Amino acid sequence: MKAVVIRTFGDPDGLEIVDVPVPVPAPGQVRIATEAIGVGGVDAVIRRGTLAAYGFQGQILGSEVAGKVTAVGGGVDASWIGRRVWAFTGLSGGYAEQAVASIEDVLPLPDGLTGADAVTLGGSGVVAHFALDRARFTSGETVLVRGSAGSIGITAVQLAARGGASTVAVTTSSVERGARLRDLGATHVLDRSGEGGPDAPAGFDVVIDIVGGPQLPLFLDKLTSNGRYVAVGVVGGQPPADFGMRLLDAFRKSLSFATFSSDTVPRPDRQAVRSSHFADAAHGDLRTVVHAVLPLDQAVLAHREMDAGKVFGRVVLAP
Repeated sequence: MKAVVIRTFGDPDGLEIVDVPVPVPAPGQVRIATEAIGVGGVDAVIRRGTLAAYGFQGQILGSEVAGKVTAVGGGVDASWIGRRVWAFTGLSGGYAEQAVASIEDVLPLPDGLTGADAVTLGGSGVVAHFALDRARFTSGETVLVRGSAGSIGITAVQLAARGGASTVAVTTSSVERGARLRDLGATHVLDRSGEGGPDAPAGFDVVIDIVGGPQLPLFLDKLTSNGRYVAVGVVGGQPPADFGMRLLDAFRKSLSFATFSSDTVPRPDRQAVRSSHFADAAHGDLRTVVHAVLPLDQAVLAHREMDAGKVFGRVVLAP
């Protein structure tokens, strides 16, 4: 079968499509013929070598797939065979014509939800939901989503609006993207540095940050008293080593900073939220944005588009 591996860390050209044996599901696993594969920010972080200390070189990239179950391992009910499912494959193994996943990380797809929609929402929706929960967000508060053009940010905007936020501000790179985010629930559009003209809010109760990078301290300054900042990604790179000084300089404002990874959420809780989101999306109550569906052998192009900041929503690969 065809799969995409990390031959060398760095730019997208380090990805290579190769022939590998069809995987055999171990006990407790299923094998899935993939119809859709999510291309996410964490894939780019792994490909660049940021996590090289943990391995990954030579491995199949990707973690989120949707498709039909073609085989089951020991201890798994055979009735799963033939069912359309979403699955988390771990931090590798997804960019392939067939992938394996633990049955505990598999969910059946509701009628009306495409595989592309599922891999756009499955991982990102959980991060957005629990990031707002970690921030103790409540109705009536002001929220800023930094880096809102990706699938996590798009979902966070919708969930904050549905949750009764009085303001949902976003950072983005263009007027066109700002208009699309307003259509999804944003009330204010800021540029990448957090500026938005005279009508922009002066501060926020909650900041959800997918970007990180050198400008992170500027956004800490935008927290109101008792404000909460939750970093869920570093797609823009690591923040300055001394960014915590911003918190100490504003000691009397009682600010809070937290990182969040969905790995810290119990699996049943993640699956319950994911299942709810899938049902909402199937009924049109939660919107997904698929930027493009590309063939599996165009994974390099998908990553180039992502690195260039051209993606709004999620790129999906289709074998």
